[in-house]
Amino acid sequence: MTGNQTTHIKDTTANPAPLGLLGFGITTVLLNLHNAGWYELNTMILAMGIFYGGLGQIIVGIMEWKKNNTFGATAFTSYGLFWLTLVGLLTLPKMGLGAAPDDCAKAAYLGMWGLFTAVMFIGTLRLNRALQFVFGSLTILFFLLAWGDYSHAGPAFKHFTGWEGVVCGLSAIYTGLAQVLNEVYGRTVLPLGRVPAAA
Repeated sequence: MTGNQTTHIKDTTANPAPLGLLGFGITTVLLNLHNAGWYELNTMILAMGIFYGGLGQIIVGIMEWKKNNTFGATAFTSYGLFWLTLVGLLTLPKMGLGAAPDDCAKAAYLGMWGLFTAVMFIGTLRLNRALQFVFGSLTILFFLLAWGDYSHAGPAFKHFTGWEGVVCGLSAIYTGLAQVLNEVYGRTVLPLGRVPAAA
């Protein structure tokens, strides 16, 4: 008789997180430049929301699932679907497929995403400072957007919210590129702010 044998499978696949962070970050910056008043809502934003921010992050979420990363799978898949639902909210009424949401409905939609992001932020407390900033600033962004719709805030508040969103998006771009460069060079090129291991 032979003894029990254990087979160990080594994961040699690439880290998908930078792709998801860049898809989220670049799309967020472009949308929030619109919110900040730089240009009107246009097909550039919608296309980014469907493909890079939407489908791109969903693909990354599936890749994170295969890497047994529950946080990454939940975050990237959810935010990919967020972008697709946002595009749907903007385009479906124009196609005659339902009424456009009123300000109260939009506030509820954004508020629920803010709540989800706030809980995900708690998860980043075990990861790194860069992700903490991304999720913390995104939580603030969702609640600012929700309040803007609920309170019928004026252009100045919307523009302020847009700039906060630009900062959030840039932080995600930084975090994604930092992971790429740190891996390529085999050292810390752009720091992510390591969190001390829990006792």
